[in-house]
Amino acid sequence: MTGMSADPRTWLGQAQVDDAVYALRPDYAALLIVAGELSPGPSDDATDKLLRAAEEAARVTLGGRAPADLAQVADWRAAYQSFGARPSRTRPSVEALLRRADIGLPRIDRITDVYNAVSVRRLIPVGGEDLACYRGPARLVRARGDEPFDTVRDGAPVLENPERGEVVWCDDAGVTCRCWNWRQCVRTRITQETVTAVFVLDGLATLGPAGLAAAGQDLTQTLAAVHPGARFTSRLLDG
Repeated sequence: MTGMSADPRTWLGQAQVDDAVYALRPDYAALLIVAGELSPGPSDDATDKLLRAAEEAARVTLGGRAPADLAQVADWRAAYQSFGARPSRTRPSVEALLRRADIGLPRIDRITDVYNAVSVRRLIPVGGEDLACYRGPARLVRARGDEPFDTVRDGAPVLENPERGEVVWCDDAGVTCRCWNWRQCVRTRITQETVTAVFVLDGLATLGPAGLAAAGQDLTQTLAAVHPGARFTSRLLDG
């Protein structure tokens, strides 16, 4: 069963975070938001304006500091180290975006641009995927090491496997995102045909429950402004 064929509430109700992940970080919480009736397409003036504002917000927040010096980013670097990842090589998604703020955030499409802007201004990892491409529910687990992960290397499609014990999001077909929020697979990637998306907002103690809720509200309000008529369903997963 694909995510698209199921009622969003049913699909969200089956999502789960494995106890082994909570054992690493008992403070972890994930806010999952399904957005339907989106209006996909290439980046436009509206999303460019959002990203330019996010770039300026990042410059003000950083004030000349490195992203790793921010408490929210340091918290995620520690989470990566807890399962053996090296955050200097495998960067949390929010850190990767903040490091690009000075040279310009990527302009990708009308959906991805929105969640990247929210990620930067709220200092929170946010991922977005095409729900129609899911096979079964989303699960955050510690990898066995043999799960398939489809990606691109040197411009060519390749199939990789996560490290044993790595924290990964997956569905019935394989890994959808490696290292918690580091790199998403190709299969569930948002495209200019995506009309129903699932967004994953990752929270740790430094952000706190109020910060996670505020980021979720920011995302839905911003999506609604760019995609009039969009409809939202959400679920909080916490320990």
